[in-house]
Amino acid sequence: MNDTRTIRILDASTNRAVEGLRVVEDYVRFALDDGHLTRRVKELRHELAGICDALPRQARLAARETRQDVGTEVTTPTESRRTDAWDVCLASLERTKQSLRSLEEYSKVESPEVASQFETLRYRLYTLERALGITFDSCQRLHDVRLCVLIDAGDTLDSFRKLVAELLAAGVGMIQLREKRLSDRQLIERARVLKSMITEQDLGALMIVNDRADIAAIARADGVHLGQDDVSVKDARTIIGPRKLIGVSTHSLEQARAAVLDGANYLGAGPTFPSTTKAFDNFPGLDFLKQVASEIRLPTFAIGGINAENLEQVLATGTMRVALSGAIVAAPAPGAAANKLLLLLEKRVPQ
Repeated sequence: MNDTRTIRILDASTNRAVEGLRVVEDYVRFALDDGHLTRRVKELRHELAGICDALPRQARLAARETRQDVGTEVTTPTESRRTDAWDVCLASLERTKQSLRSLEEYSKVESPEVASQFETLRYRLYTLERALGITFDSCQRLHDVRLCVLIDAGDTLDSFRKLVAELLAAGVGMIQLREKRLSDRQLIERARVLKSMITEQDLGALMIVNDRADIAAIARADGVHLGQDDVSVKDARTIIGPRKLIGVSTHSLEQARAAVLDGANYLGAGPTFPSTTKAFDNFPGLDFLKQVASEIRLPTFAIGGINAENLEQVLATGTMRVALSGAIVAAPAPGAAANKLLLLLEKRVPQ
């Protein structure tokens, strides 16, 4: 390392990048309380420190001139103001990305072999930034949604309308249309009816279509729910757009972690108990719910055989959202059954 000016730039960029990641990590750890993403930020920070070791520390220290740095006196009106902790996190993410780019470019002068490592790290930060942003946004958008009811197309259009009307009147926050018997044209018809009824009710309920991102887009649903064998989150996002919700069914902690980084807006976790509406070979059960609740803050709905009798077991895991079908749809009075579940959730779930 011979160019003192370049070394100063690398030294300053190293400090900014490492400091920026520490600020981000503090938010994810203490404010978001997300163990999964905290681990990812920490890994990134340690890898960054390791790469920076290739830029000899003594040379960087010798070139450092903080007291004579003209930039220390240059400020902007917005630099000292932040609206909240999330705003602090966002500003630090931006600072870190810019610093990584500076490290990548100027290391080409002094240490070309590490430039590509900074580039790789920068791209990984982009993915992490997306996961953080989606987690924050999804927690806001789904804050009041505690119950998702899965329905099929019903035996007739009239019976379908009656069920939807009861669920909306009960205050169900999310209705997922899951139907595999109908033709695409018939499914679109049902989806449009559901969307129309939700819009007319105007109480903020969300409409989700199971599996079919194309049907969700055509019917202008609020989102789509994907299984592990369905199209990817990336492909679904291409179809339905950036502001729609994408849920992903997960059956293991590894799948849940992957869904967060893939850009899912919420998770379905299960199956928890044997179900009357869908058959499964194995059940991750309550232990899986505990694992997810302990480290992932992306909104998560427990699913599989849940009813009013076993709901307390689910809530005891730390999972405060549930998705169910049979316990409500097959009840003599679906609206009353939904209302009972919602009351139980309201008693147990902190507002």
